[in-house]
Amino acid sequence: MAKTTDTAVSTGPVWDWAAGHGPVTGALSATTGALALATTGAAAGMPPGWVLAAGAAGAIGHTVTSIKDRLAARTIGMRAASWLIGAGWTTWAMATGPLTWAALGSLATLGVGLGAAARSCGLYEEARELEAIAQAERQVARELSAERRAIAAEWVDRVQRVCGLTLRVLAVEMWPTGTGFTIDAELPPGGATYDRIAKESARLSADARLPHGCTATASQGVHQGRVLIDVTTVNVLVNEITYPNDYAPLSLMTGLPWGVRPDGREVLTYLREQCGLIVGPTGSGKTNFLHTVLAGFARATDVLTWVIDLNAGSAGLPWIRPALDADGNTDRETRPGIDWLAASYEEANLMLDAAVRIAKQRKVAYQDLMAKADTDLLPVSAQIPQIMLVVDEGAEILASNDPKMRKLATKILEVIRIARAMGLRTVLTALGATGSVLGNLMIRREAKARVCLTGGEVEGMDLSKVFPGARGLKVDQAPYKGAGFMGTPESPAGLFKAWRILPSQIRDIVHATSALHPRLDDVSAKAAGPDYARRWDSARTAWMRDTDTRTGEPAERPAAGLNLSALRDQRPAAPQSEEDALAAQFRAQIDAEFATFAEPGAADETGQSAARPGLNLSALRDEDNAAKDAALAVLLAAGPEGTGASAIARALAEEHGTSRQTVVGWLKTWTDDGTAVRVGTGTKARYVHRRHAPDNPAEG
Repeated sequence: MAKTTDTAVSTGPVWDWAAGHGPVTGALSATTGALALATTGAAAGMPPGWVLAAGAAGAIGHTVTSIKDRLAARTIGMRAASWLIGAGWTTWAMATGPLTWAALGSLATLGVGLGAAARSCGLYEEARELEAIAQAERQVARELSAERRAIAAEWVDRVQRVCGLTLRVLAVEMWPTGTGFTIDAELPPGGATYDRIAKESARLSADARLPHGCTATASQGVHQGRVLIDVTTVNVLVNEITYPNDYAPLSLMTGLPWGVRPDGREVLTYLREQCGLIVGPTGSGKTNFLHTVLAGFARATDVLTWVIDLNAGSAGLPWIRPALDADGNTDRETRPGIDWLAASYEEANLMLDAAVRIAKQRKVAYQDLMAKADTDLLPVSAQIPQIMLVVDEGAEILASNDPKMRKLATKILEVIRIARAMGLRTVLTALGATGSVLGNLMIRREAKARVCLTGGEVEGMDLSKVFPGARGLKVDQAPYKGAGFMGTPESPAGLFKAWRILPSQIRDIVHATSALHPRLDDVSAKAAGPDYARRWDSARTAWMRDTDTRTGEPAERPAAGLNLSALRDQRPAAPQSEEDALAAQFRAQIDAEFATFAEPGAADETGQSAARPGLNLSALRDEDNAAKDAALAVLLAAGPEGTGASAIARALAEEHGTSRQTVVGWLKTWTDDGTAVRVGTGTKARYVHRRHAPDNPAEG
């Protein structure tokens, strides 16, 4: 039986022996000390004059330290008097007797008086300190007010000189970052608008002699008779700003950060109902900025990200590879930073078809939920996440005349058109701000969160097409990589700087946010079907792992076009290996069982060569057939246990150099024609030759 020990908990007062004395404890300490000294001195016959000398020394010492601490005269006098009065009473009590009623009564009176005097002096010192602080603040305010008045007067004159308007400045707010200020002014009567100032941004900046990269931009005030003028005095666009190391959870409903303004404020985007458009030519930092967008989506607890990048999937691969193991399977402990990646036309079609099905199914299945919430917008949450479809160079797809691209464009536009209320929105990128790229009405109407990274490029960068109605925006204001203009319905178009996100940060974000990613709701997952459920199958992700293990770069593939190396690089026949013998035996069995045809150049029934006109590429076909036969022999030799594409490719790599993708194609063909049987699903799938298939009666 376990013993229990009761610990007594004290409920009495806790003394802090390191704390200083207050008015009460100080007076009590002084009087009791004087009484003890007087009693001891009287009993021991101590000369009373010693006590008086010690009291005088204490008074002098405290006076010196009080003056050094710059205390008030009354405080200095109180401290000196306390020493002298205490010493005087002690001297008198030692001479007349400290334990008489007269001595004890006078000591108590002195204690009360000392406590009251100490309290009064303490309050006075606190008041003096507060007044000193207030006076310093008033001095700073006077100096700052003088600076602000000077700024206000300067800009009133400047606006009058450049724009012909006389403003009345109501406030000047200095930015906390020290990089500029904002002027809040009232427009003159007569119908003047802020546009009169906004369109003269370049002239105002030149008149103020602002550094390159700094601007004076005007925007709407609290009402139509007010104007805000943001003046940047330090060029923050030229420097690289690293993506913040804080990977805390975000929400689509509270805004996702996409960069910073010149005053240091983060620019938030609200994409619950809006689509995004990112414009940037080559070298402007568009790909890096796209990664910052994906970082925000990865940190959001109510967003799933689907990416279409027909340029080898480069936009999405860094967000997937940290979550793949050596065999290409998704790690159980780490989920990819994006939920689906399409790098081919076929995969993009599957993704867009699934998105359309999800949008339509949600419209029906969540009617009760929307009625309960009394809204016509699907309540997006971690349980029913929003799907953000990111299409790299999507604007070019919409403007393409290629039949295949036009088919994709139709599906992208359908997602934009029908899926707003059901929580599917898009972010498209474009290489240029031209009418041919941005001419689609659907894009201009739905993509209200817009970014234009200029990189100093002037050709094909018509800012008026990206930000119609915005005044004073010029490409030469942001000639730096990662710098440009950004505008949302909540934040007018203006200069901003994109963060620089490093590859190591992408890996860190994938691992840090793995537990934050929501799962696709059951209704949507059912609508998406097997195309979505099997998106991480090894056969569909094989291209993600097709890299050179020595360099990490994509493995070199044979160049397109005619390759006659098989004819000119004839090597002496090597001794036949056991594997080759097995392949030859298997070919003989095929010839015996199925009808065969003569190879070009083979003798016919009359003994004559069946020569054919034109180019003879049989050497290439022979090499390919030899590799294919060798692969089939490996499959046959695997027996009932079967094998996979990777194992077959490794077996053929040294002699034939066959890639895994080629073997995957052969296995699919053999499965379709019955030569092989696929056993298992997903990452556990393997292939068994039909001779060893479980349902083959000839087995054994």
